[in-house]
Amino acid sequence: MSSSSSSSSSSSSSSLQWLTLIATIWLQTFNGANTDFPVYSSELKELKRVSQVGINFLAFASDAGKLFGWVAGVAAIYLPLWLVAVVGAALGLVGYGLQFLFLEHPHFSYSHIFLLTALAGNGICWINTACYLICIRNFSSHSRIAVGLSTSYVGLSAKVYTVLASAVFNGKSRHTAKQYLLLNAIVPVLVAAVVAPFVRVVLSQNAIRSSLGFVVMFVITFTTGISAVVGSISSTSHGVLTREYALSLGVLLASPLVVPATMKLREVIDEVWWNKKENKVHVLAADDVEAGEGGREVVVEELQVVKEEMVEGGEEESEEVGGLLILRKVDFWLYFFSYLFSATLGLVFLNNLGQIAESRGLRPEETSTLVSLSSSFGFFGRLLPFLFDYYSSKRNCMISRPASMAAMMAPMAAAFFMLVNPSRLCLYMSTAVIGAFTGAITSIAVSATTEMFGTKHFSVNHNIVVTNIPAGSFVFGYLAAILYQRGATGGSHSCRGTACYETTFVLWGATCSVAAILCTALYIRRRRFC
Repeated sequence: MSSSSSSSSSSSSSSLQWLTLIATIWLQTFNGANTDFPVYSSELKELKRVSQVGINFLAFASDAGKLFGWVAGVAAIYLPLWLVAVVGAALGLVGYGLQFLFLEHPHFSYSHIFLLTALAGNGICWINTACYLICIRNFSSHSRIAVGLSTSYVGLSAKVYTVLASAVFNGKSRHTAKQYLLLNAIVPVLVAAVVAPFVRVVLSQNAIRSSLGFVVMFVITFTTGISAVVGSISSTSHGVLTREYALSLGVLLASPLVVPATMKLREVIDEVWWNKKENKVHVLAADDVEAGEGGREVVVEELQVVKEEMVEGGEEESEEVGGLLILRKVDFWLYFFSYLFSATLGLVFLNNLGQIAESRGLRPEETSTLVSLSSSFGFFGRLLPFLFDYYSSKRNCMISRPASMAAMMAPMAAAFFMLVNPSRLCLYMSTAVIGAFTGAITSIAVSATTEMFGTKHFSVNHNIVVTNIPAGSFVFGYLAAILYQRGATGGSHSCRGTACYETTFVLWGATCSVAAILCTALYIRRRRFC
């Protein structure tokens, strides 16, 4: 009797546990509302008569919200995680919603847009914090993989919003900025309202089913990524994205529900099987034998969980360092600046993608395609490192985070240098490479923080780490804007030609090379590959 209840308890929580992961996936998919900024930045510049420096400051404003991301980390200690996610969505609703309502009002100034963009950017931190903690706590023995799956969908955000805008508005309005601001305000709130009941800590010890669940999730996620890339490439040659494609993408985003549905079905079958077994009248000795077999099965599953947790523990053996104490660590500063000079630099490039495309003479629909392409490859970039993690964990060997990050920074540097070439092929190829490795490093950084500083204070620690993003956004974005503005002629705020960003790309390539050196030094200090 006790063995049956043990098994039922383990399986009954499995389906709900996977629903929490799917909830974080959906939250993350729509949490990158700021990533569609390059699509409408040029229109915003003309509408509000903003200079290139001003546009870069608006991109910085979204990242500036991360300066107060630690507030979300502290709130997560005292508030239920579903409420943390809802607060984040509400901040986005206010930030983008007011911009949508008053964008064309003559008294709605640049400073209003800046403050509201920063507010919405802070909301992103709240949702990220809730999602990270759910993945780490609910999948303690597979935390890297769960976090990787969830955060990979952030890379898909820009793609999803461009598809939604095309499907919902279908070219009915020329005001691209208002279309995206409306979607940015409403969609995350709707998603948060739907998934809030599932954003909670649910523990399960069924490691065997977790393993199978991750295999299915990888197949679904990989298929979604292929669909996103194919859609981006085909839109380049066939024009506007169709509602049919939007519907197919929606089906792919809903398909992870197969995993908890299957587990729930298995749970019901197991419960019926156990009830039938208990109601049968057998010889006492035979009953004892069967009970012993059931108990052994439970013990085997529990030992498997312990074994996997021991492996995971070996993977993340680290000193628990909390809050501002990490600022005393040399490893922190190597980590901080290598992140700043690589992934943050990549985010600045993506924020400027609209202006880069305009300077190269791309039409608005081609700019949307370019942003969509960077998003699709960013999705794959976030996913693939954790796919490798999954298989390496089976061999009791997890690749060091600093080693992984250092290996990704070198091709990023090469891609920046390749952007100096004026051909569109180089523009598309470099954008894909930078999008992929920016996404990968950003996603890996979540696990790198726990690997180096422990999990106990993660919510505060990682929000301290990501303060490098607004710092880099300001410095690198401002430098790029100044160099861009020098190329503008006749008092115009727009620059045309490859020279607009030529010096910027060379400087960014050199900076990313420094990042690779710093991250290599961090790896050498930690002296561990597996």
